[in-house]
Amino acid sequence: MATRSLAKFVYTKVQANVVHRSNFTNHIRLLSSANTATQYEYIKVEKTGGQKNIGLVTLNRPKALNALCNGLMIEVIEALKTFDSDENIGAIIITGSEKAFAAGADIKEMQNVTYAQCIAKNFLTGWDAITRIKKPVIAAVNGYALGGGCEVAMMCDIIYAGEKAKFGQPEILIGTIPGAGGTQRLTRAVGKSKAMEIVLTGNQVTAQEAEKMGLVSKIFPPEQLLPETVKMAEKIAANSPIAVALAKESVNTAFETTLAEGLHFEKRTFHGTFATKDRLEGMSAFIEKRPPKFTSE
Repeated sequence: MATRSLAKFVYTKVQANVVHRSNFTNHIRLLSSANTATQYEYIKVEKTGGQKNIGLVTLNRPKALNALCNGLMIEVIEALKTFDSDENIGAIIITGSEKAFAAGADIKEMQNVTYAQCIAKNFLTGWDAITRIKKPVIAAVNGYALGGGCEVAMMCDIIYAGEKAKFGQPEILIGTIPGAGGTQRLTRAVGKSKAMEIVLTGNQVTAQEAEKMGLVSKIFPPEQLLPETVKMAEKIAANSPIAVALAKESVNTAFETTLAEGLHFEKRTFHGTFATKDRLEGMSAFIEKRPPKFTSE
């Protein structure tokens, strides 16, 4: 009961602080890469790491616990696409504040939306663009990752969490269900029974429970989360960009195909690496006992 009350409190907190949107159809924007402006309203963007080769996207709606309004999601995807096309960036991190990664979607923005409007605008469909970024995307989660926040984290390739992080899909508590992958990605990550429990009760899961279930890769003290995530991202970025992209695609294929199809895809992708200069350089460097110098060729 305490968990249920806490989830309601978080959603109430979000709604109380979100700027009122009077009409959904007047404010909705389609997610696209048409707007290439570098000045953002809802996020902060920077290059980090020792070689400035890690893209960092920080959700920045502190008064609303980083509630995922339409404008914020447009900016996130634009920033991800920009980093994805930057040859100097090897990996990307999405994070929030110590209090909240993202406490859910913007309930005020959705409150009066009709079924017809959802169909006409294909509501939330554009969020999946996160999964189509070729470079590795890592979620560094502190605080609440609820509803849409949990779904965005699961769209990323790896999740690192602070010790006080909380995950959940509490949509059931406000009369709806997850709509951006919560019932699908969570089930694939933690199994049917756990996913069903989380989705049907709205209960929140601690970082420790999330790690045990396989939803989270590692846990760190809140103040160490981002530095440790950057360190891991730098390790990924040190590898061949071509091999990293192919490896990411191959792992993701495992969730979309049968084992036989997945094994065939993996084998052919492995064979394909033998057409790259990076594969030859990597193996040559190993034999010559020196660090490889990858050129993304």
